[in-house]
Amino acid sequence: MKSFKASEMIGGWFVGAFNPAVLNTSACEVAVKNYSKGQYESKHFHKIATEVTYIISGEVMMCGKQWGPGDIIVLTPGDITDFEALTDTVNVVVKLPGALGDKYIA
Repeated sequence: MKSFKASEMIGGWFVGAFNPAVLNTSACEVAVKNYSKGQYESKHFHKIATEVTYIISGEVMMCGKQWGPGDIIVLTPGDITDFEALTDTVNVVVKLPGALGDKYIA
């Protein structure tokens, strides 16, 4: 058995082909992301990975639409989105496959 602290992970990412990671794999990337109200990520897309975002708590704006707890957004390669935390937010993000460097500014 191994154990880890989420506070040791970078940006909430804990599974993927990066260090530190609790499971080092290129099969996928997984994170629990905490955002403060007003945090913003500019428009971007992925050429390889499908990105799944599950809103655990809070409200966000993605793809020009407002999303809240229980919403799951699936972005396939080429889909463009920006991201704004409308409130303090917790999301789970899964990228399949893991593809380091696969984030392109639109």
